[in-house]
Amino acid sequence: MTQGTRYTQDRALVLGPGGVLGTAWMAGLIGGLLRTGVDLGEADLTVGTSAGAIVGAMLTTGQDFGRLATRARPSGTAAAPRAVDGALTGSVFAVLGEPGLDPGEARRRVGRIALDHADPDAEHALVAGRGALIGADAWPQQRLLLTAVDAGTGEPAVWDRTSGVPLVRAVAASSAFPGAEPPVAVQGRRYMDGALRSGSNVDLAAGSRTLVVIEPLAHRFPRERFEREPAVVGAQNVVAIGPDPDAVRVLGSDWDDRAKWTPVYRAGLAQAGAAAERLRPVWQTVPAGASGDI
Repeated sequence: MTQGTRYTQDRALVLGPGGVLGTAWMAGLIGGLLRTGVDLGEADLTVGTSAGAIVGAMLTTGQDFGRLATRARPSGTAAAPRAVDGALTGSVFAVLGEPGLDPGEARRRVGRIALDHADPDAEHALVAGRGALIGADAWPQQRLLLTAVDAGTGEPAVWDRTSGVPLVRAVAASSAFPGAEPPVAVQGRRYMDGALRSGSNVDLAAGSRTLVVIEPLAHRFPRERFEREPAVVGAQNVVAIGPDPDAVRVLGSDWDDRAKWTPVYRAGLAQAGAAAERLRPVWQTVPAGASGDI
């Protein structure tokens, strides 16, 4: 954006994907930020994808992140956690990594893989588990966007409180990566993980003066990609946060290792102080309609 541009919202928060442990790390980080007085729940717009959909729903509905400090599995779910099918996820990543493949076609192929392994019982357990985890069943008044992909057509979906989709089902669909979770039925269609649309879906925050991106998988990307994607939104202020070196060591290579939930949560909590120092200069309200220069 250039001088004199009017932004459509002051502050936007984008919460990216990251599996089970990405959820734990973000929960610790955001809970720690709240302790320091930095409330990311004040964002005018929150975009949540996969793990970010879980954390975004909790944040915007005012849930207590402290209750996740020692939980690898929320109470109220009788079934054991679903084991990740490594062969199936391998097939998905093989499709996604095929050189020259059109993104829409890649999503359709992944969707066929997901639909071939649909499991109504596993879907029911997923939805129940997500509901117990986020602790809310009504959309917040604040603007929350949750992303998913239609497994049948490969078309992306972006839902908010006006979409007529129950919050818990939207969160479950957004975090249903093939091989880890089954596709989720929403309004007669089946949907899968929103990360298949475009990673953290930073583009949905276009028009924001201040953009904060929390990306659990940042250390797995080339640094230029981590910094470039938020920049294309055109925000005046951009803060992109990924796991620090200590958190990366705790996270390890298996992002679905539920045994690490508590230490990863604590790693996010420990990182909050440094993150708060970066956020305080920009996480402030600007009067509506004010223009900004870059």
